[in-house]
Amino acid sequence: MAERESYRGQKIVVHFAGDRCIHSRNCVLGNPNVFIPNAPGPWIQSDAAPVETVVALAQACPSGAITYERLDGGAAEAAPPVNVVRIRENGPLAFHADLQRAGGSAFRATLCRCGASKHKPYCDGSHREIGFTATGEPATQESAAPAARGGPLKIAPAVNGPLIVSGPLEICSGTGRTVSRVEKAALCRCGGSSNKPFCDSTHRKIGFKAP
Repeated sequence: MAERESYRGQKIVVHFAGDRCIHSRNCVLGNPNVFIPNAPGPWIQSDAAPVETVVALAQACPSGAITYERLDGGAAEAAPPVNVVRIRENGPLAFHADLQRAGGSAFRATLCRCGASKHKPYCDGSHREIGFTATGEPATQESAAPAARGGPLKIAPAVNGPLIVSGPLEICSGTGRTVSRVEKAALCRCGGSSNKPFCDSTHRKIGFKAP
């Protein structure tokens, strides 16, 4: 696992975990004065914008590669009121939730669904290299809203199998349409299911291997 880089400003420390980055470019497009691509020196300038702007930029990072610590007494990042996973067209599953996983908790993560990532369960961009194709707009399923929409969401990758999610979760298309609402589900991460984003046991047929 890559070491986390930290960039300290007067009011905020911005952390960057390169092994989580999926190069969505939300940061560099959001404010190229704070996040400077191909900079000869430090590429994150934490004092180059108001602290609230830097916070918003960090929270727009879908992979959780960018996090922060406020030094001005401001509030830390909080869990969202609704746990959501967004299905990226030909790409990963982008979670925004009170994520509970072995190894720690987080609020944002993009997890592999093509089966090819070398950094499973996280996406590493391999879907582009292998030409993975999978719609981000699966059909809507009949589902009832759970009593609670937020709270802890446990994600446990099954050995050689799917992602097992436990807790309230709204599954959304890439454009934001609700696909389903679940409290427990098995989500495909081998890339082969005919019922994506859900597992249909294809991982057994194709001999998928993943811890």
